[in-house]
Amino acid sequence: MHQPVEVDIPHKLGRAGVRQRIDGGIDKLAGMIPGGVMHDKRWDGDTLHFTVSGMGQTIKARCEMHDAHVHAVLDLPPMLAMFANKIREKLGRDGPALLK
Repeated sequence: MHQPVEVDIPHKLGRAGVRQRIDGGIDKLAGMIPGGVMHDKRWDGDTLHFTVSGMGQTIKARCEMHDAHVHAVLDLPPMLAMFANKIREKLGRDGPALLK
């Protein structure tokens, strides 16, 4: 079994500010996958749980809000696990733009 993809995305918005940005822009994440669709988006305290499906695959994920960063965790299906490093790099590079 593989480890989930985990990325910390820094911000200077505070918890309330980053939660507002994430809530308003998380659907952009689904757009990064061809045919991607967001499902089951729900908050549990300062953690957003969601599922993205696309290309016949389903990714379960969560974003934990912290004062100075967002900790994103993606549980990739076996078919996408081989792309874990590329996905981690892309989130690390493009993740801050999702908070704008």
